[in-house]
Amino acid sequence: MTLAALSSSRRSIRSVWPALIWPALLLICLVPGLLNRAVSSLSAGEVPTLSTPLWQLTLSHLGLVLLAEVAVLLIGVPLAVAVTRPGRESLMRLAEALTGLGQTVPTLAILALAVPVLGFGLRPTLLGLLLYGLVPVVSNGIAGLLAVDKPTLDAARGMGMTDGQRLRRIELPLSLPVLLAGVRTSTVYNVGTATIGAALGASGLGTPIIEGLSQQNTGLVVIGALLAALLALSLDGLLGLAAAES
Repeated sequence: MTLAALSSSRRSIRSVWPALIWPALLLICLVPGLLNRAVSSLSAGEVPTLSTPLWQLTLSHLGLVLLAEVAVLLIGVPLAVAVTRPGRESLMRLAEALTGLGQTVPTLAILALAVPVLGFGLRPTLLGLLLYGLVPVVSNGIAGLLAVDKPTLDAARGMGMTDGQRLRRIELPLSLPVLLAGVRTSTVYNVGTATIGAALGASGLGTPIIEGLSQQNTGLVVIGALLAALLALSLDGLLGLAAAES
């Protein structure tokens, strides 16, 4: 191995290692009974217990967040593309204003309004996550697409590329880092927001928080909050690696 290759390999390891710390800590905290015993001093000396294992609550929380992010991408990316086409400036401002409502209206209010229509459980929680996570994806998608160098697009047009070809081969690849930054922000937001879904019957890391508040058990609240924070940091680090590779 040459010196340059060895140096590049070391830089790669140094860039990957910080992103793996948080998943490692999360896995350690999910060892059965470990975190429960660690917070027993916050629960009047008793080890707090839950009917559902922490690893199962974490997987449910992760699945809920990922499902919401898939919906956010399926709606947000096409919307950003549609409103950034030439001559649609007014439509772009309207789209930014409407999606921005998802973060100006409190999440609890959105969920409360959704319950009479969608009932309790997963569906109203997904709606809240969708509306809350759509803003950074749409705004970053618009910013990334508008930042594509115009002479580059003119050169592609001169080469005979169609609008679709320019979008697929030039605009989307060049705007991808900015878009991924929006996805990263949206995901971290929704990890925290998804904890509220436990109040509506959606499983996840909000369950120990809600149970801890109802039982006045600080240990349970700390368990849910700590695991949610570690999950958010883990996803942020892994998505940061993906953005660095793009």
